[in-house]
Amino acid sequence: MTEGKKMRKFISFLDPMPRVIAHRGDSRNYPENTLPAFLSAVGMGIDVIETDVHLSKDGTLVIWHDPTLERNTDGSGTIESHTYEELLEYDAGYTFTKDGGMSYPFRGKGVRLCTLDEALKACPDERFNVDLKSKDTTIVDEFIRVIRSNNAQDRVVCASFHYRNLSLMRKKAPDIMTSITTREVVPLVLRQKLHLLPKKFSRKVIFQIPRSQAGITIVNPSFVRDMHERGAVVMVWTINDEKSMRELFSMGVDSVMTDDPALVIKVAEDMGIRAQA
Repeated sequence: MTEGKKMRKFISFLDPMPRVIAHRGDSRNYPENTLPAFLSAVGMGIDVIETDVHLSKDGTLVIWHDPTLERNTDGSGTIESHTYEELLEYDAGYTFTKDGGMSYPFRGKGVRLCTLDEALKACPDERFNVDLKSKDTTIVDEFIRVIRSNNAQDRVVCASFHYRNLSLMRKKAPDIMTSITTREVVPLVLRQKLHLLPKKFSRKVIFQIPRSQAGITIVNPSFVRDMHERGAVVMVWTINDEKSMRELFSMGVDSVMTDDPALVIKVAEDMGIRAQA
């Protein structure tokens, strides 16, 4: 897809069901949440790119995971305290290393923070899972604007740890799918363990959850079975070892999110649950 225009390999975000998801792009080989990482994941044939957005000081949807700049750039301070033009001054490849700090192959190579609009345009035939990080609910309106301006409603799922963001998304843009957040996941997990789930869910439920939390196993064969019987989708993060990937796919988990997209693609193809790209 990076070498000339090709046909989409999907109809919508859930058709066909995405099996392999690149956490922040190909973050194993490129600085996370940057265009090089996204383009590498696209070139591999990943099903979905997972990414995160913050609202900059001037209202731009900037792709970045942390609320601050220190971990991955030569800058400091929060995303939200900078305008987008100010953020462009920082080196988004500054701290990336694959050898424990002996070398920094992307330092000074011009890797910058990018916007969601830029990512959607750079990867027009890719599905995206986008986590709204900012608590400021004005991020919802800007997210909807960017998605609709790119006609990307059918290839995006909106996620957030902030329930208010998702509640507003569902009211303002019912045509854009959302996952469910912690406030909604916990009661469903408890009801599943107590065999008190409703016979069906009132809307499409997309889980994006860890395999376990606080020493409690969430995802097991009965969880996957019970949720699938009610039409839910089960996506698990962030899995980076082959053994766990195989175990989860064997349980019937729909998607595995990973920092090692090449590995999860290999596992899914070896297990025959995903055609080779």
